[in-house]
Amino acid sequence: MAIFRTLLVAALAFGIDQVSKWYVVWHLDLLNLGRIDVLPPFLNFRMAWNDGINFGIGGGASRWILIGLAVAISAGVLWWVRTRPDWFHTCCAGLVVGGALGNVLDRILHGAVVDFLNMSCCGINNPFAFNLADVFIFAGAFALILFSDRMAKS
Repeated sequence: MAIFRTLLVAALAFGIDQVSKWYVVWHLDLLNLGRIDVLPPFLNFRMAWNDGINFGIGGGASRWILIGLAVAISAGVLWWVRTRPDWFHTCCAGLVVGGALGNVLDRILHGAVVDFLNMSCCGINNPFAFNLADVFIFAGAFALILFSDRMAKS
């Protein structure tokens, strides 16, 4: 049951990520427009191709190495979560796996990850773009790191 829940959350995260990329980049034509101000400066769409990891770190590395790394980490997370049957661990792990595989598909199809979300606030101009897969990976990993012990005891 634990692995089923993890895979279900992973499939949902993966689907939401891919649909959001399709809608914004191709349907709204961000690919050609380059930028769409949604709620400036808080939320903007900025077309970016990320051939690295987060914030372009590791840019220029072989996309196949990054794909292999993401697949290996996803497999490791799935292996780890099979021993944790609670909803918290399985859902967080699903977010990490779904987000990672969403970015893997981008690398396979486009050679780089499709990023389009840009958020700034309070006089800070954020030059970076990200996507929902990044949000899912960060949220799942952050929650596991921060709350895993607390949730395991309850």
